[in-house]
Amino acid sequence: MILLVRHARAGERGSAGADDSRRPLDKTGRDQAEALAAMLSDRPLTRIVTSPYRRCIETVEPLARAAGLEIEQRQELAEGSPLSDVLALIAGHDQQGDMVLCTHGDVIEEMVGRGRPAEKGSVWVLDPEHDLEPRRYILPD
Repeated sequence: MILLVRHARAGERGSAGADDSRRPLDKTGRDQAEALAAMLSDRPLTRIVTSPYRRCIETVEPLARAAGLEIEQRQELAEGSPLSDVLALIAGHDQQGDMVLCTHGDVIEEMVGRGRPAEKGSVWVLDPEHDLEPRRYILPD
């Protein structure tokens, strides 16, 4: 399965200066990142792939530590990435375990359909082999 994660809560846009890719998680976001690790602790994770933006990396760090996996940073998951780039990234997923993708709201909307809320800290379960409808879970604030 593919577990599509929108990064946890971060400070206000612009709070980290002109380069928004450096914006870190806030206190609530750090708590959400820990909750993500707990929520996914029993999943058979094989890969954790994230946008290179700091807030995405910080979202999956507790999960990577708990799962004993390295974090792969991929530009295909950065803000503004086209759907075709994300689909190419996941095309080789072998379905032998779960792959976590941590990205941004605009990318998630491209994946699950516009008009569906993609709250910060939401997790979408995509199971293309068995269920065409994505399921959404929201981490507590």
